[in-house]
Amino acid sequence: MGLRNRVDPFGDIHSVAARGTLTGNRGAIHDPATQTLNRRWTTKAWICCALDWKGKNRDPMGVNTESGGPGWTALFFLDEATALAAGHRPCFACRREAATRYFACLDAEFGHRPKAAEVDARLHSERLAAGAKPKPLSPIDLPGLPDGTMVASGGRPFLLRERRALPWSFLGYGAPVALSDLMRSAVTLVTPVTSVKALRSGYKLAAG
Repeated sequence: MGLRNRVDPFGDIHSVAARGTLTGNRGAIHDPATQTLNRRWTTKAWICCALDWKGKNRDPMGVNTESGGPGWTALFFLDEATALAAGHRPCFACRREAATRYFACLDAEFGHRPKAAEVDARLHSERLAAGAKPKPLSPIDLPGLPDGTMVASGGRPFLLRERRALPWSFLGYGAPVALSDLMRSAVTLVTPVTSVKALRSGYKLAAG
């Protein structure tokens, strides 16, 4: 059994063998002695990061500070659409260009260039993994959502792309289905509204 550090679009953390294209964190939430999670988060700054940054190596659930502490807990995502859906946003340290674009795409929403703490607080109120209630979607809503948004139909996550829906899994995406097919079950929004607005304003996802 692998480490419990793979994140699904709902923000839940699993132990699966599939690898990700991005890492990220919610603060230090693991116990190095047992290599298990002991918290859900320790900060509202949930970020998604590059897998490799300045050649630094980390023990995913080990000791990662000179003082002997765990350091932040590395989580892994299939791609950036998954990370955004889970409530994470780009990191300014290792993905500065992406983070700058993401925040610029929220200027109109906030009426100014928002600070990280403002965006993190807004996202935290919208995160399903932090207790936010899923937002129901109607057949009229679906076509208006931007590419890169995640929705759920019958409890299963789908990525919206070019007016089609791609079923998500830890290993990748399945064959696209028509949006009308999703409406056979109740459909809800998975990606936080703030990130949906960034996508609608032109934020481009990292290639998965």
